Amino acid sequence: MVDMLLLAPPILVALTFHEYAHGYVAFKLGDPTAKMAGRLTLNPLSHLDPIGTIMLFVVHFGWAKPVPVNPSNYGNRKRDDIFVSMAGPAMNVILAVGIMAVYRLAIELPIDLGPDAVVHKLGLVAYISMILCVFNLIPIPPLDGSHVLRQVIGMSEETYMQIAQYGFIILLLAINLFPQLFQIVGSVSLGAIQLFQKILMF
Repeated sequence: MVDMLLLAPPILVALTFHEYAHGYVAFKLGDPTAKMAGRLTLNPLSHLDPIGTIMLFVVHFGWAKPVPVNPSNYGNRKRDDIFVSMAGPAMNVILAVGIMAVYRLAIELPIDLGPDAVVHKLGLVAYISMILCVFNLIPIPPLDGSHVLRQVIGMSEETYMQIAQYGFIILLLAINLFPQLFQIVGSVSLGAIQLFQKILMF
C-alpha cells in the first residue's frame, strides 16, 4: 500500500497528460466533445475514474476516465481516429523525454540535491509514463492500440463495438493468463528510458 501511495502521483501525472492529449488532438481535428465535457484540461480530478482509482490500489491495475470523442466530427474518420488514438501514447513519450531532459539538467547543477530530493524521482515518473505508452499500444479494447488495429485492418464499427463490450474482461484474462505481458511492457519501457538517457548523454 505504501508503494502504491508513492507511485500514485506519477501515475496520475502520466494518465492526466495521456487523456488530455486525446481530447486536444480530437479538438484540433474538429471534434469539440472533450472540450464541451470539460475534459480539455490538465486538472487530474477531471480525469479520475473512481473504480479505476480503487482498482489501482487493490490489484495494482487502474485507469482514468476515457476522454469522450465523436468520430463523426472528424474530417477524415479513419485517419483522424488513428491520430487521436495515438495522441495519448505520443504524449507519454514526449512527457518521458521532457522529464528526462529536466533530470539531466538538474543533476548538472552545482549543488547537492540530496538522496531524497524530488529530482531523483523524475526517472520513475518518466518510466511510468513510458509504461503507460507501451501498455496502451496493446491492441485490446479499450486500449489505444485496438483503435489503430481496427482502422488498419478495416474492421467495421459494429464488429469493434461487439468486441469492445468484453474488452476489459479480455484484457484482464490476457494479463492473468500471460503474466509475461507486463514483463514485456516493462522491458520495452525501460529500454526506451535507457535510449533517452543515451541521447541526452547521461
